[in-house]
Amino acid sequence: MASSPAKTNAMTICLQIFILLCALSPTVFASTSLSPTVFASTEQCNLKSMVGCHDTRAALKLKIVAIASILVTSMVGVCLPLFTHFVPALRPEKALFSVVKALASGVILATGYMHVLPDSFACLTSPCLPRNPWRKFPFTAFVAMLSAVATLMVDSFAMSYYKKIGGDSHGHGHGHGSHGSYGSSHSSYGSSHGGAKRNDVHVENGSKDLGDSECPHDTLASDEKGTVLLRHRVVAQVLELGIVVHSVVIGLSMGASDNPCTIRPLIAALCFHQLFEGMGLGGCILQAEYAMKMKVIMVFFFSATTPFGIAMGIGLSNIYSANSPTALIVVGLLNASSAGLLNYMALVDLLAADFMGPKLQENVRLQLWAYAAVLLGAGGMSVMAIWA
Repeated sequence: MASSPAKTNAMTICLQIFILLCALSPTVFASTSLSPTVFASTEQCNLKSMVGCHDTRAALKLKIVAIASILVTSMVGVCLPLFTHFVPALRPEKALFSVVKALASGVILATGYMHVLPDSFACLTSPCLPRNPWRKFPFTAFVAMLSAVATLMVDSFAMSYYKKIGGDSHGHGHGHGSHGSYGSSHSSYGSSHGGAKRNDVHVENGSKDLGDSECPHDTLASDEKGTVLLRHRVVAQVLELGIVVHSVVIGLSMGASDNPCTIRPLIAALCFHQLFEGMGLGGCILQAEYAMKMKVIMVFFFSATTPFGIAMGIGLSNIYSANSPTALIVVGLLNASSAGLLNYMALVDLLAADFMGPKLQENVRLQLWAYAAVLLGAGGMSVMAIWA
């Protein structure tokens, strides 16, 4: 049973790579010629993308700046919470951590509602797509709804799966270095939370070191801590999946553009977005208490996806057409899926989980500060929608 978390982490990485490939699929079909009787004037759609200031060389310089600046701000944002042991005031049990996490959650919420969802509406209601069915049915809202329900299903089934593994391991795995589904990291969890590690039953040379493990209350407390830890892990992984989808799509769009008037404000907006969204994800990774290898993998995926999308867009700018029907459909559907996932995660797994938890429920003043932080993060990200 000790290998189950490793298998789950490997499956998560494979799923992230699969999503990256799906997000890049518009580039494969962007130049496909389709019947002119089905779609609106293709020439008008192509000319529409050429309106405005266009300077390929200036745009390329800005894209290179964007790759470097977004990479740095992404790494800073996601890594800040992971180094909170150097700043005692920012540890998860402190009040300031809750306020900062609420700020980042507000940014993630506004990203879904104010950026990703409108982009999906714009793509799927474009005049470059046939009126029937794309403008006769709200596909964006429908796909976002299905995505939110699918995220709930993943949340529910993942917790059930982990708890089943935890129950089996609890019954058979004592003395073998595994405890429930949180595996090898349980030892670090126990050592950092006041000696919970003593509650395990250790088998050495045929004898049991019972310690305090016979106490039912201690066993129940240990199981509850394990369930909370599993919950944090599921949240961190599902949240990163939604962020990766949107990051690649927006990076690809920027990389394929040769309009410096659009790229310049987009760089500032994306840096702000990646910084605070990274802080939200980093807080989830910190609470999940992953081993160092998994932390590095998740930090890498978050930090590199937008720069990777920009680089791919630069390389494919000659064949990628943002207004081609297939590109509009694929990007619109991916954005709708990402919006549903981000909105669900922000409201249910981040905000509701914290605000309904004992830490904020027992402290009205902290609740008010957290609400102010949510509004500040959501408001700041909403203002960014003016430029990006």
